[in-house]
Amino acid sequence: MTMVRTVEGGGLRGLLGRPFYLLMALLIATVVVYGFSHTIVDNLIRPIHPSAARPTILYVHGAVFSGWLALFLLQASLVWSRNTAVHKRVGLAGLVLASAVPVVGIATVLAMARFRIAHGSPAAEILSFLPIPLNDIIVFSTCVVLAAAWRRWPEYHRRLMLVATCALTSAGFGRFPIPVFSDYLFYAGVDALILIAMARDWIVMRRVHAVYLWALPPMVALQSVAIGIFLTRPAWWMPIARALMQ
Repeated sequence: MTMVRTVEGGGLRGLLGRPFYLLMALLIATVVVYGFSHTIVDNLIRPIHPSAARPTILYVHGAVFSGWLALFLLQASLVWSRNTAVHKRVGLAGLVLASAVPVVGIATVLAMARFRIAHGSPAAEILSFLPIPLNDIIVFSTCVVLAAAWRRWPEYHRRLMLVATCALTSAGFGRFPIPVFSDYLFYAGVDALILIAMARDWIVMRRVHAVYLWALPPMVALQSVAIGIFLTRPAWWMPIARALMQ
């Protein structure tokens, strides 16, 4: 009984209340910054004056995706500070940025695939990897569309936005200097973030919200398909990948 009262009325429940989404935003930002810190010099800074300059869209991609993380952190901060009116106004403007994420994301994936093939990377490996970033963009876009449609139901809206942003962390986890993440298990990091949110719901509400129960299983299924295509390079995928590259 003492432990129950501590959780329900003490510091743990308070920490897992309104501050939780701000803490998750900070955690996500930390994952992305730490992961990309291991490749940003080679991919963005050093190639400014190289013999083979990176496609311009790569720099646009960096700005747009960084902007999304900053927006997510801002919105979580506004909710934490109870500035809901400002949060709603910023959210409407943020739909423009949210619309840019999949467009720029797909353009970057295809441009970088062409770049790598043109500079000696094995075409089969590059083409088989395409489902992974495309899957992340599909999950992000689906969750953002649902979050925008259900913005009048905050409990659904905030969780969908969290899942959408978690989906973008796979590239960050994949750049960790830790084999468990870099060796094709980076999706374990993405799913761990959502499991943390599910555990929070269980501790605070004694149940897991329906958003996570409906979102996580298809996410894991899509992740498995994407990884499976990358590892097995099925013959049926290659013509599709080449068509996307046109």
